[in-house]
Amino acid sequence: MRLQKLSPLSPQRRRDIGAMAAVLLLLAVVLPLTLDAFRLNLVSKYLAFAFVAVGVVLTWGYGGVLSLGQGMFFGLGGYMMAMFLKLEASAPELPDFMVWSSVEQLPAWWQPFHSLGWTVVGILAVPAVLAYVFSYAIFKRRVSGVYFAIVTLSLALTLTVVVIGQQGDTGGANGITDFRTLLGLDIAGDDAKRVMYFIEVLAIALVMAVSLVIVRSRFGKILIAIRDREDRVRFSGYNTAHMKAFVFAVAAVLSSIGGAFYSLQVGLIAPGVIGVVASVEMVIYAAVGGRLSIPGAVIGALLIGFLKSYLSETFPEGWLYFLGAVFILVVWAMPNGLAGLGEKLLRRRHAETAP
Repeated sequence: MRLQKLSPLSPQRRRDIGAMAAVLLLLAVVLPLTLDAFRLNLVSKYLAFAFVAVGVVLTWGYGGVLSLGQGMFFGLGGYMMAMFLKLEASAPELPDFMVWSSVEQLPAWWQPFHSLGWTVVGILAVPAVLAYVFSYAIFKRRVSGVYFAIVTLSLALTLTVVVIGQQGDTGGANGITDFRTLLGLDIAGDDAKRVMYFIEVLAIALVMAVSLVIVRSRFGKILIAIRDREDRVRFSGYNTAHMKAFVFAVAAVLSSIGGAFYSLQVGLIAPGVIGVVASVEMVIYAAVGGRLSIPGAVIGALLIGFLKSYLSETFPEGWLYFLGAVFILVVWAMPNGLAGLGEKLLRRRHAETAP
C-alpha cells in the first residue's frame, strides 16, 4: 500500500498556526511566570472579553455584520453562571437581594440553575437560539449594515434597563455578588484562580482553533463573499440570511462563554457589562487586534484591558477619551489592526531579504 504524501501547509495556514502558538505561549507560559496572583487574575478578566472579540472577528471581519450589542450575550452567560453560584452560596435560603426585596419564593425561571449541568446548557443554548431567531428574522428582511448595528445597540440598552428594574429577580443595579464556591470548592483563593486561569486559556485555545477552521473552510469563503457582494451570493442560490444568522449565533455563544468565565474570575456580574459602553468596547478589542485576525482579537482584548485598567487608575476622568481616540486612530491608520500592521512589516522584511 502506497502512502500519500501530506500536502504542505499554505503560507496563510502557517501564519495562522504561528500566531496562535505565539499567543498561547504568552498566555500559558510567559504571563504565569512573570505576573503575581493579582495581576494574573486581571489577565483572566481581560481574557473573558477575548471570547467576545473572537466572535466579533467572525461576524464583523468575515461576515460584514457589525453588532454593537454583544454585551447582551456576554451578560446572559455571566448572569446564568452567577445565578448558579449564588444559589449554591445561599442554599437553602433565598439569595440575599431577594430577601431585601421581599421576594418570598424563588422565581420559576431560577429553578434550573440549581444544577451546574443545566446552567452550562443554558449558557450555550439560550444565546444561540435567541441570536439565531432574532438575526434571521432581521436578515431575512435584508436589514444590514448600520441599521443592524443600531438595532443591536438598542436591544443592549433595553436589556440593561430591564435588568436594573427587576431588583428582586436580578439584583438590580448592584448585580449578583458574594459567591465563593463552585460545587463546594473554593474559587476565591489564589490557587483556585490560577487553576481557573489555565482552564480559561485552554478554552480560548479551543475557540481560536475552531474559529480558524471556520474562516478557512468553504463556509468561511462563502461568508467573505457575502460580506463583499451578498447579492451575487444570493443569486447563486445560497440562503445568505441563514449563513449570517448562523455565524451571529456562534459569536453569541462565544460571548456567553466569556461572560461565564467573567463571573467565575471576578466574583460578580452587574448590568454595566451589558450596556452600550461595554458593547462598543468589545468591538474596539477586535478592531485594535485586527478584525481579520483570530489571534489578533485575543491580543487586542488583553492590550485594551490593560490600558483601560492603567488609565482609569491614572486618569480617571480622561481614559474614555483615550479609548475613543484609539478606535479612531486604528480605523483611520490601521484598518486591519495590529495583526495587519505585523503582516505588513513581515512582508516588507521578506521583500528586503529576498535575493
